[in-house]
Amino acid sequence: MPCSITMSTEFFGPVAAREIEIPSLPKGTIVHGIRRRWYRERRRRKVGRAYDMALEITRVIPRGSEVLDVGCGNGFITHHLSAMLEVRVVGIDVMAKAEASIDYRRYNGAHIPLADNSVDAVLLCYVLHHAQHVSALLTEIRRVLRPNGQLVIYEDVPATLWDRFVCFTHNLKWRKRTGACTFRDATGWRTVFDEAGFEIARERQLSRLRNLTHPVCRRFYLLRARREINARAAHLANPHNRLSALLSKGNELPSYSSRAS
Repeated sequence: MPCSITMSTEFFGPVAAREIEIPSLPKGTIVHGIRRRWYRERRRRKVGRAYDMALEITRVIPRGSEVLDVGCGNGFITHHLSAMLEVRVVGIDVMAKAEASIDYRRYNGAHIPLADNSVDAVLLCYVLHHAQHVSALLTEIRRVLRPNGQLVIYEDVPATLWDRFVCFTHNLKWRKRTGACTFRDATGWRTVFDEAGFEIARERQLSRLRNLTHPVCRRFYLLRARREINARAAHLANPHNRLSALLSKGNELPSYSSRAS
């Protein structure tokens, strides 16, 4: 990762990504060994948290789906998903490169570098509060999503005074790199999703203890474009269409013998 990157973007403000520098010390010293172990453990924790999130995401994204990870950061979630879904997962971010070995593409902050209708699912893992123009970003995501595609979102949702304090300190850390953060409550995010043309297919609250260095109330959202949900609902409203959908999936209607067993 380069020492400094400054970009003028539409969705995100100027970005300055700093590399963690380890002061040079003579090899073989006790301090050098402790410092190496400390940074190694930090990396292991990052990789481990990314693995847990990727495993959770695979529960809602079918294997073989083509996925885009927007704001992939270090790329560890993208890397794990590629193996779990057995397909290439694309990661994009405004920085020059990711730490993990992935299909990484530089994002200019305004236009997602993919064709229309090119992915089955998009990930936004704690990214939306950094976006300076959320509606424009969600419009771009709808462009690259295929019909019936899914949008998976993890987001901080401050609910208490403590949550707001944690989010305030997070904003102090990131505002000079990606612009001021905008945190919303659950009602605020539902309004944003609705105005962008998405409906919530699934939603649940997550534990603050997922990340002890950032203990804030957070939520998981699974969204689909509203027109796709309405079209499918209208199609399945016809009993004949519901029967056809069941048979096309290879499901059999329940029989008296199966109920008895």
